[in-house]
Amino acid sequence: MTGPVLVVMAAGMGSRYGGLKQIDPVGPQGQIILDYSIYDAHRAGFERAVFIIRPELEQAFEQTIGQRARRLMQVDYAYQTVDRLPAGLCAPAGREKPLGTAHAVWCAKELTAGCPIAVINADDFYGADAFRKMYDYLATAQDDDRYRYCMVGYQVENTLTDNGTVSRGVCTVDEDGLLAGIIERTAIARAADGRITYAADGDAPAGEIAAGTPVSLNLWGFTPSFLPALEDGLRTFFAQGLPRDPMKAEYYLPFAVDELIRQGRATARVLTTTARWFGVTYREDKPAVSAAIAAMTAQGAYPAAL
Repeated sequence: MTGPVLVVMAAGMGSRYGGLKQIDPVGPQGQIILDYSIYDAHRAGFERAVFIIRPELEQAFEQTIGQRARRLMQVDYAYQTVDRLPAGLCAPAGREKPLGTAHAVWCAKELTAGCPIAVINADDFYGADAFRKMYDYLATAQDDDRYRYCMVGYQVENTLTDNGTVSRGVCTVDEDGLLAGIIERTAIARAADGRITYAADGDAPAGEIAAGTPVSLNLWGFTPSFLPALEDGLRTFFAQGLPRDPMKAEYYLPFAVDELIRQGRATARVLTTTARWFGVTYREDKPAVSAAIAAMTAQGAYPAAL
């Protein structure tokens, strides 16, 4: 087994934002959000990154991300396409929409075989504390009677935007600090009275989320057992979930982890952080993110030139 590998999910386009937000500059010298993730991951101990991209985006990513990332760590590319699937599976005819974040991670299986992996979104600013905690966990994690995974949990109030609503995986944590369950909540926002609320979804009514509740921003840590288990999950998704909505159904990473926990096959330790998450969910978010990064740079958390 080799050291932990950083796996970056970068195949998606920012539909609400209106463009390829992963390569939009936010730093004082034109840095993108992912430059800071690579920098923080390298400082934490990661020496290799695998970017999951769409094949047609390789040139843009190599020019704006890959070349700079290679100054700090080894870089490889994995490709997410709807026809890249476990043997015997076939995407529905006419399907163009990606099959979800769990499928994206599975697409990196050859490049990460035998390695513990940390999985992140390309367009989220996670902060140095999160990468340190993730690397330290993965550097020593060992499966025993169950798979021993982890995730970084952010306090919900530290993940909101003033420019619209967000969706978050809201976590329940047991007395041992392990993830007991995760529920996707949509249209989360801070109300005028300060409460944090979410919208109704199907038969589930609208509700409120208490401050301090941990939420997932897709910063997960997995031992090498995850990719084989994920293939089993993909086969189940194709048999049960995909037929319900062949053109749009997706297999999400939190769902894959939750399934393994409910089956008693895995645990996921919640590594808590009080750090502020930053992201450009909407175009209007960019000035605030740039201002926050400029402030951290002025305070010495980051050099002006990474």
